[in-house]
Amino acid sequence: MTGDFDTLLARIRACTLCAAELPLGPRPVVRGRPSARLLLIGQAPGTRVHASGIPWDDPSGERLRDWLQMSPEDFYDESRVAIVPMGFCYPGTDAKGGDKPPRPECAPEWHPPMLAGLPHVGLTLLIGQYAQKRYLGKARQKTLTETVRHWRDYGAETLPLPHPSWRNNAWVKKNPWFAQETLPDLRGRVARLFA
Repeated sequence: MTGDFDTLLARIRACTLCAAELPLGPRPVVRGRPSARLLLIGQAPGTRVHASGIPWDDPSGERLRDWLQMSPEDFYDESRVAIVPMGFCYPGTDAKGGDKPPRPECAPEWHPPMLAGLPHVGLTLLIGQYAQKRYLGKARQKTLTETVRHWRDYGAETLPLPHPSWRNNAWVKKNPWFAQETLPDLRGRVARLFA
């Protein structure tokens, strides 16, 4: 199975499916091993991650690791943590200066075989609205806030989170229940997963 998984990763990393739409060209960023227990499904790499090739290699990643209470060494241990964004390449910026949505070609093409190659995942974090829309479908609430507020409704193996971007500082302040209730639950789940 490891050989098949390595072949899959090589195919993903060589993908040029939407190359014509990418302002910096393709550089798929994805990580994991079949033994991974924690799966992070986020949005798409930003410019810094595009340059380094290391997912969550930015202030958002620092905040996410703080939320998880994981060291960089543990977070980047592919045998424990798989990182599979909705779009594997940097999609460019929109008119307001923020990142564009993840390219729509990635998830339908690559998520099914990637997730099939991760049979030991015990907890999936759906980070942001794009992951929540795809993986919660009709079970998600009308807004991201309400979806995250109802995290208990999605079972022990799935947890929706807001994006840990600095752009969400106001959201975190406005929703104190997230730090008081959701983060302790998240940290407990992660600790039990790796106990």
